Amino acid sequence: MARIAGVDLPENKRIDIGLTYIFGIGRSNVVKVIKDAGIEENKRIKDLTEEEINKLQKSVEQFKMEGDLRQEIEQNIKRLEEIGSYRGLRHRKGLPARGQRTRSNARTKRGKRKTVGTVRKEAVAATGGPVAGKVEGGKGG
Repeated sequence: MARIAGVDLPENKRIDIGLTYIFGIGRSNVVKVIKDAGIEENKRIKDLTEEEINKLQKSVEQFKMEGDLRQEIEQNIKRLEEIGSYRGLRHRKGLPARGQRTRSNARTKRGKRKTVGTVRKEAVAATGGPVAGKVEGGKGG
């Protein structure tokens, strides 16, 4: 199994698909990496030689990826929160930061639905609070 940038690449995938398993390497970067390494893009990862894996590793190193990239993203979000920007506040509250609507949808960010309902008359009467629909000291209708 080929290991590049600390990630085990799947054996049966083509190189151009397998390299996208590395965080920070997408389809457009894969094309640059393969061209730079001079390897056929339709070759399978299990068919790579040690020399070709080393070439891929060297050409992948020019990109920021995995831990370094995750750390940079985390620092950027922390900076936005510290300076008190709108995007930082949205990150802090756990809401969408790019203008998406939240009245409906946004379930991924907001989490499971929490039903907010009314209190039953019996429960209010048991606690001694005012009952909905009755006004104390006024004209009842």
